[in-house]
Amino acid sequence: MLRRLPVNSAICQFSRRGGRRINQDRCAYSVTEEALLMVLADGMGGHPRGEVAARIAVEVVTGSFSRDANPHIAEPARFLASTLALAGETIGRYAADKHLSEVPGTTCVACLIQGGTAWWAHAGDSRLYHLRDGEMLFRTRDHSLVWELVERGLVGEEEAELLPERSIIYNCLGASTRLEVESGGDVRLEEGDVVLLCSDGLWSPLKTPEIVSAFQELPLEAALRGLMEEAEYREGATSDNVTGLALRFGGGTSALKPGGDRVATVFVELKD
Repeated sequence: MLRRLPVNSAICQFSRRGGRRINQDRCAYSVTEEALLMVLADGMGGHPRGEVAARIAVEVVTGSFSRDANPHIAEPARFLASTLALAGETIGRYAADKHLSEVPGTTCVACLIQGGTAWWAHAGDSRLYHLRDGEMLFRTRDHSLVWELVERGLVGEEEAELLPERSIIYNCLGASTRLEVESGGDVRLEEGDVVLLCSDGLWSPLKTPEIVSAFQELPLEAALRGLMEEAEYREGATSDNVTGLALRFGGGTSALKPGGDRVATVFVELKD
């Protein structure tokens, strides 16, 4: 049997519409006694029914976990990659069934934690951060045109944050792009580590040190709420949807509620 999740691990998730007409973000977490799945999707505003694509992605990923976690996942890396691919295929079938002229698209990032180890996979620019003791140990790579320029050394990271093209992505679930799921992880977590999943509506207006310091200085829920409020405030009427899902591994004050042999899934409550 794998080691159970620390009973004092804390998790929270919030989503706000910002200045947009509808909220196209979705997220959820599923938990058993031995495994935790976190998933977040950001429907693409330039495509019809982006919120539907995001909903399908989250439902497919959590549904696959509910089916396969007995009570843990046998091959975490393969599970995440194949499940995101399945979500993309399901979005495509939805578009065909509805005779849509364009396939909806969504970013997606998912994280699986079991046995004290984390694995993740993503497509698009929704991010995963791994934080420890006031430092960022890892952040997923944005599948965006601007981030390609950063990796090629043509622009710096600070300059990239100011470019209006930073929201143009080349990889997602659905749409007309060829899906490329990027996987990572197999990383041991320590007590107090924070794993944050968030849409670009949260990370884009903020700097990484601000995100890191918030989770170092504040309880998990207060840190996430504060960051979301600050991101929305800075963008004002043009604020994107703002969504975050955060875990503090051990050292928390509110316990996860595993479902035992059954899987408990909690979907984010959408807020204006």
